[in-house]
Amino acid sequence: STGKILDVGAGSGCHSLALQEMGKEVKAIDISPLSVETMQKRGVKEVALQNFFNEQFTGSFDTILLLMNGSGIIGKIANLPEFFRTIKRLLAPGGCVLMDSSDLRYLFEDEDGNLDIDPEDDYYGEVDFRMQYKNTKGGSFDWLYIDFQTLSLHAANNGFKAEMIKEGEHYDFLAKISKI
Repeated sequence: STGKILDVGAGSGCHSLALQEMGKEVKAIDISPLSVETMQKRGVKEVALQNFFNEQFTGSFDTILLLMNGSGIIGKIANLPEFFRTIKRLLAPGGCVLMDSSDLRYLFEDEDGNLDIDPEDDYYGEVDFRMQYKNTKGGSFDWLYIDFQTLSLHAANNGFKAEMIKEGEHYDFLAKISKI
């Protein structure tokens, strides 16, 4: 991460705190009031209760982080054009997005490695998600786990390129997205 950094869906602020300790300028945002409160208590310097997709949210960032399956905030494949419009609006010239995700295809593979997916169904990485911590339960929301090939195709269709930075052992990956 370089320059002015935006940590999207920052949660408890672990990435923002690590970046701060490295002397980097980072702004952490989340839509959860409890997450924002937690980050403030933990010492994240610049925190905002903010929806990444809100058009009133402005700024120019050299690095935008969407980590810990950060692709999830996109919600559905159909929301990818809005996601790319948002990063186009917020990304400084020469900047990049670092995003990780997991490819859930392994959940649908038979013993021969063939995918058992009905083409009429929604994209296999679209899930209904619900968070819970002890007795605190949130409502359900859309969450997107996207495979790298699909991400790369949609990036290209929206004026971006995606490159795989690292591939994990458990169908996970880190991608760098930048303007073409």
